[in-house]
Amino acid sequence: MNIGILMSPEDVARKIFITEAAVKAFEKLGTVTFNQGENSPESVIPIINNSDVVVTGWGALPMDEKLLANADKLKLVVHTGGSVAGLVTDYMFEKGIRVLSANKIFAESVAEGTIAYILAALRRIPMYNKEVQEHGWGMDWAKNRGLLDRSVGLLGFGAIARYLVPMLKPFRCKVQVYDPYVSDEMLESYGVSRAMSIEELFSQNTIISVHIPKQPETDDLINKKTLSYLQDGALLINTARGNCIVEEDLAAELKSGRISAVLDVYKEEPLPMDSSLRGMDNAILMPHHGGPTSDRYEFVTLTLAQEVKRFIAGEALEHEIPKEYAVKMTKEG
Repeated sequence: MNIGILMSPEDVARKIFITEAAVKAFEKLGTVTFNQGENSPESVIPIINNSDVVVTGWGALPMDEKLLANADKLKLVVHTGGSVAGLVTDYMFEKGIRVLSANKIFAESVAEGTIAYILAALRRIPMYNKEVQEHGWGMDWAKNRGLLDRSVGLLGFGAIARYLVPMLKPFRCKVQVYDPYVSDEMLESYGVSRAMSIEELFSQNTIISVHIPKQPETDDLINKKTLSYLQDGALLINTARGNCIVEEDLAAELKSGRISAVLDVYKEEPLPMDSSLRGMDNAILMPHHGGPTSDRYEFVTLTLAQEVKRFIAGEALEHEIPKEYAVKMTKEG
């Protein structure tokens, strides 16, 4: 079994995911070859042509006909990132090449991050920390709230939202979902109810968490009109992608003081210094750090190495991404 590591030596993904323990895990499965050049066709094609399995990371080249024309041995692509939307191609699937990714591991970590963001915003942790750090104490008890027994609306019900629901259960939250692409049976299996429209979701829940993919139909979905449906005092969390929010409209709502928000993603990243979202106490702005946390990086690769072991043994795979799911994923970046 030949295993090719396609990330270049300068790739951040190689530095954080391909640890010494990860290399040893792959070496137990076969002969490992590393890309010693750049992230370019000239560097990776010779490795691909000689590999049964290749390992990729963020910014990987698409597995198109140019890369795979002579990849007759290749059976499996192992992606240390979450989404494979920018990696897979019809040509790859037509050649019978399968793909694994860390999507579930990333999703679980982002769900955990969402819980942290909700609690930080409701309990006003950044504000109280600032008061204690700068002024000695914080005594305004009227400003903090809790998550217990709250109503939570989920816009989208993909992998992250499905991990989030069980995490909300200890808080006894009532969860409602708006996602026209998900069956009633799926929602029932998670014990959540369906909202028939964004208006219903936004108007009936005090916390809204966004989990929709970056697709043309989600561009500017959250705008002046949809934001007007939110209850006074509502909290909006976005750990999805920044394309879905008209940031000027959200900034106007935040400046009015009517709602609050935690944003982990933006239309432009890094967030421009002159962004209208900056400078408000009722907005927590995070630098796209929803997940995975850094302590999960090695876990990702070790888990995928175990998946390769199962693949070699002909066993069922937990982290395989089928074509029909891959095309719906958000491109990384």
